[in-house]
Amino acid sequence: MFLKASLETCELGTRPQGLFMDIICFLLYPRSHPMTSNVHDSSEVAVRARRKAYRNIILPLFITSVIAYLDRINLSYAALTMNEDLGFSDAVFGLGAGIFFAGYVFFEIPGALIAEKFSPKWWLARIMISWGIVSGLMAFMTQVWEFYLLRFLLGAAEASLYPVLYASCIPRWFVARDRPRAIALMLTSLQISSIIGAPLAGWVLGVKFFGMKGWQGLFIIEAIPAIIFAFILVRWMADSPKEAQWLEEDERQWLITQFEEENARKKSTKDYTIWQALSDKEVIKLCLTYFLWITGFWGFGYWMPTVLKSTSNWSNLAVGWMIVIPMMLSLFFMLWIGHRSSVTGEKRWHGAIGTFIAAVGLLCGTMSNHPIWAFFFLCVTAIGIYAPFGVWWSYPTNFLSGPAAAGAIGMINSFGNIGGFVGPYITGYLKNLTGSFTLGWIYLAGSLIVSGLLMLTMRRDVDLERS
Repeated sequence: MFLKASLETCELGTRPQGLFMDIICFLLYPRSHPMTSNVHDSSEVAVRARRKAYRNIILPLFITSVIAYLDRINLSYAALTMNEDLGFSDAVFGLGAGIFFAGYVFFEIPGALIAEKFSPKWWLARIMISWGIVSGLMAFMTQVWEFYLLRFLLGAAEASLYPVLYASCIPRWFVARDRPRAIALMLTSLQISSIIGAPLAGWVLGVKFFGMKGWQGLFIIEAIPAIIFAFILVRWMADSPKEAQWLEEDERQWLITQFEEENARKKSTKDYTIWQALSDKEVIKLCLTYFLWITGFWGFGYWMPTVLKSTSNWSNLAVGWMIVIPMMLSLFFMLWIGHRSSVTGEKRWHGAIGTFIAAVGLLCGTMSNHPIWAFFFLCVTAIGIYAPFGVWWSYPTNFLSGPAAAGAIGMINSFGNIGGFVGPYITGYLKNLTGSFTLGWIYLAGSLIVSGLLMLTMRRDVDLERS
């Protein structure tokens, strides 16, 4: 309800109440923003249509992403007690964390194409039900092979979730110039889920549920919302403006016209087939860039609670609450990146700067033994490592659309998910080998630096609205 009210207040241009709302509205819809120019139609119809799109598309996608990310990161907090209970080494945990992404890769592109051809919202509902069931089953694993199998199945169940959001849902409602802001707002779900999930996990780990240990209860508690919300999602969302019963006819026509005009501009430049998109040099470069970035992202994300606890000796509950701070800071920075990219039309530096900041945080963190400094550089890393999400996924849909965009984004995300396997596994392996996270952190920093450099080599004509 807070997000819904925030969007309506900002879009209608009324004075927000409170400092937090002032910041949100400044970042997303400042009074001087070109939203009031001919690029961002300020007519009453356009304002009403955008407001309803945010409320009925971005909001349910935001909730979907919160639940998905909660189910992903609960493993990193469960590890604080689960590894000892089940006798898992750091290498076993790192491999199990990474196997999730192996399952993801196998079904990524087919799933994205199925959703694009048939129904994105029903495909998202299928994803949520299946991953909720598998996530709940993790509470009952006892053997290493069961851990590996369930993690693989969880990845397979969730496969294509984000490509469907980026390629099949958001572009049908938001044009190229609006997408960085819309995607950045939707992806605040990553930090919000950590802000909710970290303290919750820290508390749940110390509570027994019907004879089960805390980490078992954590898997069950965070699996239930996925199944429930799947049924809400199909009633709430619409696959396209043509099917949205909550739109007035003039709003529907405005959104359809915006979408069709953008697609016509893309096809006038080059009308990509699926195979042309998958073999395009720029798409292949995006695959490598995303692989390196997500290697660092998930290597840091899965091991962050363990590293913080080992350097601070704080309790599980304290670790959970302290992680709220870097997540809040990274949330605001990511929103600012998305807003600035929408205003300026520039994407390369807006993506790369975050990876460089994250690399600095990781490298400095390896030289910090004091808990306060270690936590400070953890915050720096989090701020940087989340920042590119504010602009990244708006890039492929600037020159691709329809099945070509779905297939290409599925492939890009698949390469990223391979990085999601490599990062946690290599970090755990190096920790076992050296007894320290230092070498692993240096490896992740190097991966992020190269990723940022590749972002700077992307072609300049990334904003259709400018041309």
